[in-house]
Amino acid sequence: MLCGGTSAARPATDETQRIADEVKPHLEAKEGKTFDVFTAVEFKTQVVAGTNYFIKVHVGNDEFMHLRVFRSLPHENQPLSLHSYQSSKTKHDELAFF
Repeated sequence: MLCGGTSAARPATDETQRIADEVKPHLEAKEGKTFDVFTAVEFKTQVVAGTNYFIKVHVGNDEFMHLRVFRSLPHENQPLSLHSYQSSKTKHDELAFF
């Protein structure tokens, strides 16, 4: 069975920011630093057995990161999971599947 493709990129919403904020401590732990700026700017979704969120986050200056966050199905009652991320991105880098 093939997984669904990603949606078109859309401007970040309040929900997107809440998702980014929830995984921010995990990202900071992995990177070994804190982010004073952490603003979701756009996102894509992919429906799998749950939902993958691909979120472009502004982390200060001209730096951006792309986050891949997994939200399980509601009945599984699991926390959001920072699946992977890409650093050293720019504002103009396309948010693509990774």
